[in-house]
Formats: sequence, structure tokens, C-alpha cells
Amino acid sequence: MEFKEKRPLYLFEEVISILRGENGCPWDKKQTHMTLRPYLIEETYEAIDAIESGDPAHIREELGDILLQIYLHAEIAREKGEFTIDDVAQTIIDKIILRHPHVFGEDSVRDADQVADRWEQIKKQEKPNRESMLDGVPRHLPALLKAYRIQQKVSRVGFDWERVEDVAAKLDEEVRELKEALNSPDTEKIADEAGDILFSIANLLRFIRINPEDALTRTINKFMARFRYIEKRATEMNKSLEEMDIDEMEGLWQEAKIKA
Repeated sequence: MEFKEKRPLYLFEEVISILRGENGCPWDKKQTHMTLRPYLIEETYEAIDAIESGDPAHIREELGDILLQIYLHAEIAREKGEFTIDDVAQTIIDKIILRHPHVFGEDSVRDADQVADRWEQIKKQEKPNRESMLDGVPRHLPALLKAYRIQQKVSRVGFDWERVEDVAAKLDEEVRELKEALNSPDTEKIADEAGDILFSIANLLRFIRINPEDALTRTINKFMARFRYIEKRATEMNKSLEEMDIDEMEGLWQEAKIKA
């Protein structure tokens, strides 16, 4: 097949158009914005995994998969006469220039924190009809990250603790309340108190500039590495995990903490 365009991004637009065309791929042709939603999320997480791996080739590949999703959505919109991939690019160009007056205009800023504050102010001017400053937080964010983003936003208008010790004290209070709730059969109250603890932990980490999603991911990865060590040692001992008692597994866990 001979393509009309040689520059990669324009060639990619043509490739997607062919995939969605009359003689294209049956799977691609039947996709809609709604059916593609899970793939966009999945590809984004795969790109995050690639970034954490530090492998440039892997990062490049996964970013390409995200780009595929963007071009598919743009092609679907073009077919409906709504917008094109060029419109998508122009929209983000306009937004970036508008929200960086310290780069593309005469404004000046002291540091990254002031940039973030100005960003929020400009966003508010762009969308004056929002009833709440929290309306811009995506509904489908993972809950822990959503808590973090909400706390960031309200802190910018002064709704925040003054000292980290106060945030830690609030966390201690929530833990005590959960312990008290555990003595009752009210599972909804227990869930509420557990949620308060998670929200307080996110707030404490935000206060000291640690993303709670990143912190939890580190712990999950650490747990997985140690549990895999237990599985490996069990295989070396010709045992299944089901045959081991908790004391044996705890002993291997302690080994893993040293080695894994």
C-alpha cells in the first residue's frame, strides 16, 4: 500500500483513517468513544509501568499505544463532523499558551507553587459557570488520587492545616474512632471510619509533598516482591504454600525483608 503522507504524525492519521474506512479492520470500524474508554485507561497504566521501568524503548512503545487511542477518538469525531486531530492539537496549544503567561507573556512567577496557583486561577476564569472549584476533579480518578487532588484544590484557598503535627493528630483521632467502631456490628460505620483514615493519610502525605498513590504503589510492589520470595523458597523446599503453616511463611517473610 502506498501512503500519501510521509511525516509520521500525518501518516498515522492516514493509517487510522484507512483502519476505519470501508475496507478497513472490522474491529476498528465498530469502535466508538464509549467502547474505547477501557483501552485508554489500560494503555495509560501500561505507559506508567513503562516509565517506572526506565526503559526508553518500552516507554516509546507505550506512548505510541496512547497516541493510537487519541487518533482513534479524533477519527471517530472527524467522521461525525465534530472535530479533527488538528483541532485537538490546536486546542491544547491555545490552552498551554494561555495558562503560561510567564512563558508566553509578560507575567512572572517565583516558583513552581505559584505556577500551580496561577494555573488554577486561569482555569477558573476559563470556566466561570462551575458551581464548585471541585467540579474539575475527574469523577473516575482512583479514590486515593481523587482525595489527594481534592485536598490540593481546597488548600489553595486556605482550607488546610497549619502544621503537619495537626494533620498527624487528626489521623490518630480517626484511628481511635475506627477501633471504637470495630466493637460494634455496624459495618457501614466501620467503612465510614476506615474511609476517614484513608482520607487523613492522603492529606498527611499531601502536606509533606508525597503523592499517596505513589506511596501505596511502592508498598504494593514491596509486598509482591516479598511474597514472590516466599513462593520461590517454598518451591526450593518442595512445598506448596497450602502445606505451610503461618509460622513457616512468617519466617520466610522475615528472610524476604532482608533479601528482597
